[in-house]
Amino acid sequence: MTTKLIMQLFCLLCFFVNLPAAEPAEKAKIEALITHIQGLENATFVRNGSDYSAANAAKFLRAKWEHHEKEVQTAADFIAKVASASGTSGKPYVIHFKDGKETPCGEYLTAQLKKQ
Repeated sequence: MTTKLIMQLFCLLCFFVNLPAAEPAEKAKIEALITHIQGLENATFVRNGSDYSAANAAKFLRAKWEHHEKEVQTAADFIAKVASASGTSGKPYVIHFKDGKETPCGEYLTAQLKKQ
């Protein structure tokens, strides 16, 4: 093999290694989960002791997903690695509903994923 051919094969290999981790079907499931969160108008999201609106929670989850994209291959990965707990404090994210019910975000999203 020539050096040029070896370099071309190496570049091709690097291209495939750097592809986004999640497949399109899994990305669609993740987007559906985030969209669902965004639509929860009667809920407050608690992250590291602070309350956030549904819109802000969705925006945050999208940004965190983008930051951890290579680690997230499935919607279940998204829930476990992005949407369940703070990466800095380790505290779980919680959804607080207007009726007083609270649920860990990871558990809530896992139930929603099962409905998809």
